[in-house]
Amino acid sequence: MANYQKPSPESQQEAQRLARANQKPGQTKEQTQLIAQGIQKGIEEFKKQQKAKARELSRHKKQQAKAKTSHAQNDTNEEVPAGELLIETRQHPLPWLLLAASWGAFLLWYWLG
Repeated sequence: MANYQKPSPESQQEAQRLARANQKPGQTKEQTQLIAQGIQKGIEEFKKQQKAKARELSRHKKQQAKAKTSHAQNDTNEEVPAGELLIETRQHPLPWLLLAASWGAFLLWYWLG
């Protein structure tokens, strides 16, 4: 354990407080101390997990911001003359032909039926 860090005094005190609060009758001081150490390890592990989650969230936000700015830069890098901002949209005639044919078939069926 080369990366072992000494637990903070706050977590030690919190672990002692929780161990004493949950102490059973007839429990020895050594047993209470072992329980406090277990609680303390749990607190430290929880803190590590929260730090890892915060780092991952920060990394994710940074990637999203970077992607957003690069996308915005790509949009602004494309120079378009001011008069050519109109976008032409052309629809394919097939859907309109199918609609007209279906209405024609319905009217023919209605008149003949």
